[in-house]
Amino acid sequence: MSGHSQFDLLKQRRFLPYFVVQALGSFNDNVYRQAIIGLLAFMAVGSAEKALYANLAPAIFILPYFLFSATAGQVAEKMEKQKLIVITTMMEIVVMSVAAVGFLLQSMPVLLVALFCTGLQSTLFGPVKYSILPSVLKPEELTGGNGLVEMGTSVAILAGMIFGGLIFQVAGDNGPYVAAASIIVLAIAGNTVARRIPKVDAGNPDLKVSWNILRESLRIWQLTRKQPAVRNAVLGVSWFWFVGTVLTAQLPVYAEDNLGGTQNLYIFALALFSIGVGIGSISCEKLSGRTVEIGLVPLGAFGVSAFMLDLYFARPGQALAAGLSVMEFARAAGSWRIMLDLTGIGLFTGFFVVPLFALIQSRTPRTELARVISGMNIQNAMFIVAAALIGIALQRVLGWNIPQVFLALAIANTLVAIWIFTIVPEFLMRFLSWVLVRTLYRLRLHGIEKHVPDDGAALLVCNHVSYMDALILSACMPRPARFVMYYKIFNIPVMRWIFKTAKAIPIAGARENPEVMQRAFDEVDAALADGELVCIFPEGALTKDGEIAAFKSGVEKILARANDAGRPVPVVPLALRNMWGSLWSKRDSRLGRMRVPHRFRAHVEVMAGAAVDGREATAELLEAKVRGLRGGAA
Repeated sequence: MSGHSQFDLLKQRRFLPYFVVQALGSFNDNVYRQAIIGLLAFMAVGSAEKALYANLAPAIFILPYFLFSATAGQVAEKMEKQKLIVITTMMEIVVMSVAAVGFLLQSMPVLLVALFCTGLQSTLFGPVKYSILPSVLKPEELTGGNGLVEMGTSVAILAGMIFGGLIFQVAGDNGPYVAAASIIVLAIAGNTVARRIPKVDAGNPDLKVSWNILRESLRIWQLTRKQPAVRNAVLGVSWFWFVGTVLTAQLPVYAEDNLGGTQNLYIFALALFSIGVGIGSISCEKLSGRTVEIGLVPLGAFGVSAFMLDLYFARPGQALAAGLSVMEFARAAGSWRIMLDLTGIGLFTGFFVVPLFALIQSRTPRTELARVISGMNIQNAMFIVAAALIGIALQRVLGWNIPQVFLALAIANTLVAIWIFTIVPEFLMRFLSWVLVRTLYRLRLHGIEKHVPDDGAALLVCNHVSYMDALILSACMPRPARFVMYYKIFNIPVMRWIFKTAKAIPIAGARENPEVMQRAFDEVDAALADGELVCIFPEGALTKDGEIAAFKSGVEKILARANDAGRPVPVVPLALRNMWGSLWSKRDSRLGRMRVPHRFRAHVEVMAGAAVDGREATAELLEAKVRGLRGGAA
């Protein structure tokens, strides 16, 4: 695991051209929108016209998401994805050519028409932007790939705003020409790079596209709600847009009124938030151990609330000075706290949203993913509009100041997070297991990515050393696994809730409880029939001396049942090394009682070997495979 880096993806053609295209698109969109603001100042229009644009522009840009997302999702499902990206980037060239005419003529109507078309192009690109990733990345690369995309997007947005905002300041009278040339060149660059993206097959080439917008919008939105985890991940992403919209919409006035700065200080505040998002996004892969670790979502949610709450207390009222430069603000008393809060909000936002995107991609069937993404985009648009309206209402109707809005947002974010984690406890369960495993152990993985299949059924067999074995293995798997465990371990207080939420399968010996044993075999067979991973500990109990006990015949019964049904499954041998003497093992305990651990934060290795054909596997063969993987390291 330590030898891998998500940045290696930037050296590979399957990812790099796509990454550059989506970053260039975000960059160009923001250059365009900021250049329009610069043009308004260049034309010396009145405050009334500026206010009109400020209200019209976001609405015009987001309207296509309501009108065309359903169609966009179907098209993205039906078409080969590289071809669709080329088409949408060609559209961008046409749209930016129209926008260039608007700059040259200094015509706001033309620029607003082009802005609507930019929103349409973004609507068409959105579903393919995220649905392409599971087709070009391995499951263990999804978190890292999404982290790079979110990092690239946040940096591109910030850089685009800075570049677009400087055009008229630097170019002066030549501003309209520079703006026109810039957006066209960027659009051409995006289309050129798009042609380097490898071919990616359509998710559902036989899909019949329906042009009924209302009916298909409802149908696609319902697709996002088929699975509880996906439904609430989509809700979480939409909430991320709500929080981000409320926060960033307040920053221009917040920088002036509460921080005592100018436009440059607003850009600085936005930069801190964006840098935080970027760092948080690219940190997710390492924190998750290259799995889709939704345990980071609660950490992200509550981290955002904590820093946003502190942002309120850091500066609850008006600034004592005005017209501060960035350096003057940075040197002022208490400014470090505000800068830390803005960066922290962005950091934990990255922890929050990246695993959600990875979960949506990993849990949604490929034939539905583009439509689920488009349904999410419709919901995102609704949340963005709601955020804008609520932000206006809180300040203009209730008379709240911006720090009070931040306080309300921190409280609302906490309540929404608790609600989501209550109705889908898997999020909180994964968080608790993630904290336990990362606190108690230091993991190193060998062969997991190579030998554990990315999809389809497989039986995993492993030696059994401690009460934490299932949690450790679940933290290492690139996809969810069902664990078969001794029913007395399953019923340990607190841990029972975690195991039950993870859909673990309790089992007992035939003499102890034959009914529980039979139910366990039935559940294992059903899980394998559904194409899931199932992990068992064939020794049947924790080791009492650190050695591997003989594998029991239950593993053969499981395989025989699958073979008789005509659906044999591969068996992947696993071994835990260096667990003996760690927390919750039974080192040197003749009576089987747990003792104080000899090693805290033990370096634990998880070994995986080549899969064995389920039609040939025996208990003795699998035991030998696991012994070989473990070697002499108990």
